Amino acid sequence: MSDRAIFEVIATSAEDAVAAAAGGADRLELCTDMAADGLTPDLAEFARIRAAVHVPLRVMLRDGDGFLVRDVDALCARAEALRAEGADEFVLGFLTPDGSVDLPTVRTVLQAIPGCRWTFHRALDNAVSRDEVRAAIDGLPGLDTVLTAGSAAGVVAGMDVLEDEVARSGKPGYGPRILVGGGLKTEHVPRLRAAGIDGFHVGTMVREAGWNSPLDAGRVQQWRRLLDAAPLAA
Repeated sequence: MSDRAIFEVIATSAEDAVAAAAGGADRLELCTDMAADGLTPDLAEFARIRAAVHVPLRVMLRDGDGFLVRDVDALCARAEALRAEGADEFVLGFLTPDGSVDLPTVRTVLQAIPGCRWTFHRALDNAVSRDEVRAAIDGLPGLDTVLTAGSAAGVVAGMDVLEDEVARSGKPGYGPRILVGGGLKTEHVPRLRAAGIDGFHVGTMVREAGWNSPLDAGRVQQWRRLLDAAPLAA
């Protein structure tokens, strides 16, 4: 576990990406349509972002609100097109209607992006059983990160879960880095860092007035300084 926290910022445009990188973001999560909590971005916008910045880019693979896939073949085709355009890191996670992990769909999508690193996102927080999800995805090729708030209700409700799960890091099902996001605020950082968390993810917190306002490089820089100043657990 690194002493320096990784800081991932959501970007929906090349302008967002430039501001986030200028403020000190380590990595960007690329999405569109944040009213639906983030869908797969347009291929042309991905190309613009890739040309504009030189930080790692994780591209969302999601075709509708919630965690059900509407058209897996179409989603795989978009993933393949993004891969051909240069995308090599992704974000995904799918559930069945009953709230179990949709492992067949996850595996199918992964076949479209062989060799790529990826994040299993907050489908984990919305599943019936976190333990079952973690066991099911354990060892999937390329999985290196789990994005979670510890609870579907956000970080405030999930703090105890996050502390418990980071304490299990490295055990079966708990190999991937925990990236905390979902209602994350600056006041949560000291406790999370003290617990051993070294990954943080924000979106609206680096904007003046939600998704309809531009990403603020100054706010990104404030977060970067806060994360660098907060001590990690020994």
